[in-house]
Amino acid sequence: MKTPRRSRLILPIILLVLVLIQFLPVDRSVPAVDPAQDFVAVTNPPAALGALIKDACYDCHSYETEYPWYAYISPVAQWLQRHINHGREHMNLSIWTTYTPGDTDHALEEMVEMVESENMPLKSFTWVHSEARLTDTQRVELAAWFESLRDEGVRQEGGDEHEE
Repeated sequence: MKTPRRSRLILPIILLVLVLIQFLPVDRSVPAVDPAQDFVAVTNPPAALGALIKDACYDCHSYETEYPWYAYISPVAQWLQRHINHGREHMNLSIWTTYTPGDTDHALEEMVEMVESENMPLKSFTWVHSEARLTDTQRVELAAWFESLRDEGVRQEGGDEHEE
C-alpha cells in the first residue's frame, strides 16, 4: 500500500519547523540590580532557609535564574522564559526593597500560602530540580519564617502609625 504524498511530507515539515524555531531569539537579559535590594540579603534568613529559598524560588522569582541545558532548545526555551518572566512579574526577590510595605506583606502572605499548600515550588520545576523539593518539615519552617517577617513588618507599620 502506498503512503499518500501528503503523509510523506508531514515529518520533514515538522522537522524543518523544529530546526527553524531554534533560531528564534529568547531574551534572557536582566537589568543591573543592586544586591542590597535582594530578599535574602535584606531579610538575612538562617543559612539553611536562605539556601532553600535560593534553590526553590530564585530561578523563577529573581534575576538570578540558572538556566539548565534544555532552556536553550526551542520550543522549551520560549515556554520556560515566558514562565520565568511571569514569575518575576508576580514577585521578584532581586528587587525586594522596591516594594511598598503593603506589597511585601501581601507577597509574604502569598509565600506562606503557596508553600503550605504545596503549590510552590511548582511540580514541573521540582521534577527536574531535586534541590528545590521541600520536605514537610522544610515547608513548615519556611512558612513560619515568612510569617515571622510579616509579623515584624506589621509591628513596624503599626508603630509608625501610632507615632504620627
